[in-house]
Amino acid sequence: MNKRQFLVAVPALALAGTGCGNPRDHAHAVYMLVDTSGTYAQESGKAQLVISYLLGTLEPGDSLAVARVTSRSFNEKDILAKATFDTRPSHANAQKRIFKERIAAAFRGIGGSSYTDITGGLLQGAGYLNETGAGTRTIIVFSDMQEELDKATKRDFPISLKNIRVVAVNVVKLNTDNVDPRLYLGRLDAWEKRVMAAGASEWRVINDLERLDRILVKG
Repeated sequence: MNKRQFLVAVPALALAGTGCGNPRDHAHAVYMLVDTSGTYAQESGKAQLVISYLLGTLEPGDSLAVARVTSRSFNEKDILAKATFDTRPSHANAQKRIFKERIAAAFRGIGGSSYTDITGGLLQGAGYLNETGAGTRTIIVFSDMQEELDKATKRDFPISLKNIRVVAVNVVKLNTDNVDPRLYLGRLDAWEKRVMAAGASEWRVINDLERLDRILVKG
């Protein structure tokens, strides 16, 4: 091997040893579902605090989508805003400003829904996250986790949340929960079992909004 061949071969060997890798493997994609049904719609101000935290924490190359949970949430029109942030920080910051403005406008005009299709929202969220190809995928459910469906909506079937973290945030207690706390604990237990049976990598409940730093931390 002459000197020229050696100089060409060395970089090739180095690349083969380290591997180029897919930059999306290191990205984080988040899909946030916001419950707007009944009295829970009054919690929208807290939801915007969570969204502001996510916009301040997610990095260039990460993805974020925010959708409302409605009567039938398995629908693209329920997504209020979505973006994959540019790898150039200045462009990513501009995207985040626009994202925040869209959310603020959406919440000003948002109306409450009669029913709460959490399962449909999870299905929609899983589809979005899988399309991003991000290495870490998280669904945040901002809800009291009380699913209420109309008679025409069928959701009693297995769902797939493979390799997706599911974090329930601000799970307030209903009036019936205050009468019998076992209802609240039972509701969370039932969702944990369903989510983990669907292949989720993690189930977590965060009610203390001062601990939002735990949302994006695995384990």
